[in-house]
Amino acid sequence: MMKAESLNMTQEWDKTFPRSENVDHRKISFVNHFGITLAADLYLPKNITGKLPAIAVSGPFGACKEQSSGLYAQEMAERGFIAMAFDPSFTGESGGYPRAMHSPDIDVEDFQAAVDYLSCLEQADPDRIGIIGICGWGGMALQTACIDTRVKATVTSTMYDMSRVAGNGYFDSADNEEARHRMRVDICTQRTADYLSGQYARQGGVVDPLPEDAPFFVKDYYDYYKTARGYHPRSLNSNDGWTVNTQTSLMNTRLFTYSGEIRSAVLMIHGERAHSCYLSRDTYANMTQNSQYADNKELMIIPGAVHTDLYDRKDIIPFDRIQQFFEENLK
Repeated sequence: MMKAESLNMTQEWDKTFPRSENVDHRKISFVNHFGITLAADLYLPKNITGKLPAIAVSGPFGACKEQSSGLYAQEMAERGFIAMAFDPSFTGESGGYPRAMHSPDIDVEDFQAAVDYLSCLEQADPDRIGIIGICGWGGMALQTACIDTRVKATVTSTMYDMSRVAGNGYFDSADNEEARHRMRVDICTQRTADYLSGQYARQGGVVDPLPEDAPFFVKDYYDYYKTARGYHPRSLNSNDGWTVNTQTSLMNTRLFTYSGEIRSAVLMIHGERAHSCYLSRDTYANMTQNSQYADNKELMIIPGAVHTDLYDRKDIIPFDRIQQFFEENLK
């Protein structure tokens, strides 16, 4: 039997983006197969008639639904789709304990549970469901598309392959056995310390104050998560970050093993100047190379755009193309 826990969800508007008067909004919750109750914002076009296509949205990795994913969901509702932005397990307003943990298995299950909910929503057409994943949750969305045949179309935006970054370091700079061994030692040492203290140490979110010699991508994250542009008190990246030991499972996991077998449509979007663009380029190549299902896959590179431009820059995010993509593939 599925049991839902009681969540304490804020009812007033506390997003990092303005509320649209063109859509209806309400808080909802649903349960995943690990028994964790997830919190979400449901955005509905006004005056719905008939059943509409529906989209589940999450990300970025370490963000909350009041940030980028909510902006995407509200925008898609304005364009005629039912859209849901959810907090992943252990984060935001969702349940799960201990906090600030994650596992790639549970991450994918969260997306599948969102599809469960939308498939049973009265106003939604269960045969026309899509998903959008942003940043690290772009990778989890693509992994979900690998296994969930109910997902008819997937959009990834400024996608991170978190398993590759966890195992190889940024830009594959630590892709060697010695570097991985040192990381395993550090994480396991922290596990012992956590057990002794009875608390889970946190990694820290985006660095603050920002060092003058910080790499550009760190400055890019700071500009979103640590300023009025995107800061939110429930965002891990804006505050204390993930637990230190949460990387263990990602290091020993590789996403997209069967990405070449995804039959449904996929649109991958990335900024040309994003530090992370290599992740989408390589993943797209791996997904389409020697695949009989490559014809409905697309990689869209946005000229001049950096990583966080696709978080909230509505003048840069190609929402017209995203709408067209879903209309074509959620017929």
